[in-house]
Amino acid sequence: MIFKQGTFFGEIPEIEVEFVNHAALEEAVANALAVAGGLDAADVNVVAKGSIVTLDGAVATQAEIERATAVAANVAGVTAVRNHISLG
Repeated sequence: MIFKQGTFFGEIPEIEVEFVNHAALEEAVANALAVAGGLDAADVNVVAKGSIVTLDGAVATQAEIERATAVAANVAGVTAVRNHISLG
């Protein structure tokens, strides 16, 4: 049996290529948040669409919300951060 990569009219589907990039960017931001000082990001979710990252969840203080935005914005490949983190 020969394995042949799935294609659409001879080209690799874009959604598969984009998904890999999104997953890598989400992982990089989540890892940066996890090790950042002054921030408990255990309840923060990261979603990437292109190079735009959306943060969602809850933290204890306003300073942590601002810190999460700054940390995410400094990850390579991130061009914008949408912060939907709330206090909780």
